[in-house]
Amino acid sequence: MDVSPLSLRSGFFLEGAQLLLAIIGAPLLAGWIGLCRALLSNRSPAGILQPWRDLLRLFRKETLLPEGTSFLFRAVPYLVFAALASSTLFIPFLGTDPPLAPVADAVVLVGLFSLARMMMAFGAMDAGTPFGDLGGRREMMVGFLAEPATLMILFTASLWSHSTSLPAIIHSLLDASDKFHPSLLFALLAFILVFLAENGRLPIDNPATHLELTMIHEAMILEYSGPLLAMMEWASQLKLILYLLIGADFFFPAGLPKVLSAGALAGGLLLLSLKLLVAGGTLAVIETLLAKLRIFRVPEFTALAYLLATMGFLIHFVLEV
Repeated sequence: MDVSPLSLRSGFFLEGAQLLLAIIGAPLLAGWIGLCRALLSNRSPAGILQPWRDLLRLFRKETLLPEGTSFLFRAVPYLVFAALASSTLFIPFLGTDPPLAPVADAVVLVGLFSLARMMMAFGAMDAGTPFGDLGGRREMMVGFLAEPATLMILFTASLWSHSTSLPAIIHSLLDASDKFHPSLLFALLAFILVFLAENGRLPIDNPATHLELTMIHEAMILEYSGPLLAMMEWASQLKLILYLLIGADFFFPAGLPKVLSAGALAGGLLLLSLKLLVAGGTLAVIETLLAKLRIFRVPEFTALAYLLATMGFLIHFVLEV
């Protein structure tokens, strides 16, 4: 039986399903990474549901606000979460033709990530504490260095479609998935470095530490408590899964459903789950083997990401055109 392409109504249903899956699955992915890190470090794991238990515990706690904070401090967790949740609607991972395809642009996606980062820095600085200001400034420095590399990676992936539209890029990559592309290999290496920097993972930052002089992300959320802290932690987990979904779409697009059918969706969802499990396990291995860089070495790390992305961009014109 022929299966028709996604209708508008079915497309919006898939958009809602994508949003729910990303929001619910983000803490589970964080739990999987924590479980793998514990096993690799010869420790007893807390379980894959531990991040969900932590979030529910924080939502039940009282919110304590530092003196002198404005409405911005209270609004930032919800703004950050909303920006990242809306990004989920632009990343096709259950179908290739979402209803928001006309605005599902790679530059718009990077802009939403930048907006979330900027809001986090503003909230940290609004608290008026030295560590919040330090963390906000460091976060903006990392973002300022990583965003050009991110854009270059997206532009490299868009060379086959001649468009920065995410659905168009994915369609072109699916059509060319049976060929080896050296430019995408360099873009993948750059993406791994950017992923580690943008999500505050080792060797850029250690999400499990509270050492005041070395932390970046944790320094920005030290003054939050209760539900506000839960929203910030949840947003951080959501950003992590969003980057992995982008990597799966651009560099491992095989299995992405092109049509709406129960079999295609089930197969695509199963394959996507396996990709996320492998990516989470790989991240745990990387963080187990690497040590944290000194803060003044971060520009060298992100410069390498930009160099690799630029090489991939140029190699496309030399070897693949």
